[in-house]
Amino acid sequence: MRWACLLLPQLALDVVLRQRAQPQRALALVDGPRARRRLYAVNAAARALGLKPGLSLIAAQAIADGFDTVDHDPDATERARQLLAAWAYRYSSQVSTEFAHAVVLEVGRSRALFGPWPQLRQRLSAELHELGFRHRIVAAPNPHAARVLSNLGEHDAVDDAQLETALARLPIERSGFDADTVQALQRMGLHRLGAVFALPRAPLGRRFGAAALTHLDALRGVDAPPLRYFQPADRFEARIELGHEVESSQALLFPLRRLTADLAAYLAGRDGGVARFVLVLEHEPGLHGRTHRQSEVVVGLLAPERDPAMLFELARGRLQQAQLPAPAIGLRLLAEELPPFVPARRDLFDPRPQQAVPWDQLRERLRARLGDEAVAGLAVQAEHRPERAWRALPGDAPATRADIVAEPMPPRPGWLLSEPVPLREAGLRILAGPERIESGWWDEDDVRRDYYLVETARGQRGWAYRDAGGDGEFLLHGWFA
Repeated sequence: MRWACLLLPQLALDVVLRQRAQPQRALALVDGPRARRRLYAVNAAARALGLKPGLSLIAAQAIADGFDTVDHDPDATERARQLLAAWAYRYSSQVSTEFAHAVVLEVGRSRALFGPWPQLRQRLSAELHELGFRHRIVAAPNPHAARVLSNLGEHDAVDDAQLETALARLPIERSGFDADTVQALQRMGLHRLGAVFALPRAPLGRRFGAAALTHLDALRGVDAPPLRYFQPADRFEARIELGHEVESSQALLFPLRRLTADLAAYLAGRDGGVARFVLVLEHEPGLHGRTHRQSEVVVGLLAPERDPAMLFELARGRLQQAQLPAPAIGLRLLAEELPPFVPARRDLFDPRPQQAVPWDQLRERLRARLGDEAVAGLAVQAEHRPERAWRALPGDAPATRADIVAEPMPPRPGWLLSEPVPLREAGLRILAGPERIESGWWDEDDVRRDYYLVETARGQRGWAYRDAGGDGEFLLHGWFA
């Protein structure tokens, strides 16, 4: 079992359903000339109404009403298959999209990293389900056999000893031959692949050509033609047609979640992160315009990320801050800055509770919700007056060597009040002090204070002062955590 085939039997329909907030509604994909529109694919709710692929649209509308129609888009279907190939690249460097309606990947070496085949298969299936794609997964000794065996789905895995028997049971029409060869073989009374294997090779080649012999050899893993392997692109772009005009950012959250999930799957496949991406909102053209108007929402990160929940949270915060200049009819996500992703260092025994958010992620969420200017870092500076002993740093600026005070400092409160307030509490205890601070004579803001570590009757610890050498009331300047 060295190759796995991910068969995607309803890919065109899944591309549409995964973008809809109510996928259970009756839906039919239609194609063909305008005067002769036919149903290309239907979901389960549409089948329950009596609709089926191949039916003309006029006949379908006569049979049932209340179902939605969407034009079949082969390009969107192929883009979805390329996305899944990029996602599968996480599990194997040998991924191919040469087989119709499927993605194949070499998994023999992947099992050393991801566990035995049942465990790896379960992981692949769970992630495909999360992405919204129906699938069938079969493993076999070679990719050609894996592809045809996935047509029936009778086996999860076939090894070398079982391969010939499993192939022999395949119906001719499901064994990968072209339509003309299938029809000719059936006219000869051959309905299973095993009967074709039993034919003499030379007469079979003269009757059906070298292509048929090459296909039979490939199924057995003998002299199989080489595959072209997939290489993930250096940029990510995905688009969702909204189907109607959307006037609020709240209504964009469902397609936004799908786009960020796809971005995360692509990033996981190439083992990278994203440092910046752009949400492009498409609007109806103006009165004299011929192309769609666009507006952009830029999502910038201080460090590369690829967690889908994090990407969605950041994009949602930026989108909710933006004002839609006009109703949106489409949403596009474009990511071109894709640096390597380095996971944050974690202790083996992480002391944080499960609900805690790492600082880097919390910082990004605050910036997305409140804006870049609202989030700043703090740095100490060489100044004895407490209210001037710190300064704000831009959110993406690290502290420099000049910002760090070399001398050891006495304990300082984590919460410094913007203005000192009188501390009039009964039962106040002095735990330490005084610490005298005299400074500021050169800028005409001279201070002369004696600071004390105090504790209130309720156990709160504060930092309070009074005039140097005096015994007046305390002024509270900060609280200790």
